[in-house]
Amino acid sequence: MTIDELKRKNLIIYECLSGSHAYGLSTPGSDIDIKGVFILPEDEFYGLNYVSQVSDESNDTVYYELRRFVELLSKSNPNILELLYSPEDCIRIMHPIFKPLRQSVLLSKECKESFGGYGIAQIRKARGLKKKILNPVEKERKSVLDFCYIAEGQGAVPVKAFLKQHGLKQHEFGLSRIAHMPEMYGLYHGSGEFKGIVKSDEANDVCLSTVPADMEPVGLMSFNKSAYSAYCREYKAYWDWVEKRNDQRYNSTLNHGKGYDAKNMMHTIRLLNMCEEIGRAGTLNVRREDREFLLSVKNGKYNYDDLLSMAELKLQQIEMVYQYSSLPESPEVAMLDQLLVYMRKELYRRRIK
Repeated sequence: MTIDELKRKNLIIYECLSGSHAYGLSTPGSDIDIKGVFILPEDEFYGLNYVSQVSDESNDTVYYELRRFVELLSKSNPNILELLYSPEDCIRIMHPIFKPLRQSVLLSKECKESFGGYGIAQIRKARGLKKKILNPVEKERKSVLDFCYIAEGQGAVPVKAFLKQHGLKQHEFGLSRIAHMPEMYGLYHGSGEFKGIVKSDEANDVCLSTVPADMEPVGLMSFNKSAYSAYCREYKAYWDWVEKRNDQRYNSTLNHGKGYDAKNMMHTIRLLNMCEEIGRAGTLNVRREDREFLLSVKNGKYNYDDLLSMAELKLQQIEMVYQYSSLPESPEVAMLDQLLVYMRKELYRRRIK
């Protein structure tokens, strides 16, 4: 199912401008984000073709099927609660049947974990990005040989240095495991007799050869396999990030010189502020009154450590607020279930086929 199909069949029952436009944080360069709710035609809902979500390739436009939307509401999902309580001037489509859901009070103490936990996750994301910015991984990928070492005297030398020093090639050697010594190998030399230390530069492990029982090793070699595996994960994570990153955002991060994703940290602080407001007042303020402060965070006014201190202090305040909050422990799932059934029956009665 596509977005065009949702529109053509008139299946969208709720649609809003979301993101920075809903928060009141948009600037001339802000993207247009659209989120909404649709209802599957009756036959498709009861059949095998249930579709829970429809989006474009960039995920700037996302629609949730009614059941999925209500399910996420019952779990106090921050994005879904923000969509439900979007400011009036952001609502583009609202079927009359949707109004009772929008008028329902669904905030609960679960918001402490959903909003607060999401904020913590964003902090971790910002830390990970800072690490990537300050510790770039070279494009030329290291090989297994870069993690192999030859015992020499009371120390060890890299295999590549050993080979270069003696004018030898890795394919002239063979390896044999040494019992009871993980990742340690006997190193044997014999051009044309062995398979080499690795089969190729792209290999992900060393290569073992058949070695005559009476042959003496020329040395002992270790392969730091755990370090190689960690490097492979880091290499993939870094270059996947480079491929998918938003270059405009990345350049903004470099320009303000603070070494972190300022937009990410702005949303972290926003989420934590909203979390505290929900606990104190029992309301979700999507349109932000702290716009100027949040935009100053986005513009890189604060040092990263200062923002982390703000976030940690806010988390402590949130713990205190929710300890004494009068909010219910969780959303009224039974009420949501009844409302969902009513909405679907009514929509199908009105012949959404």
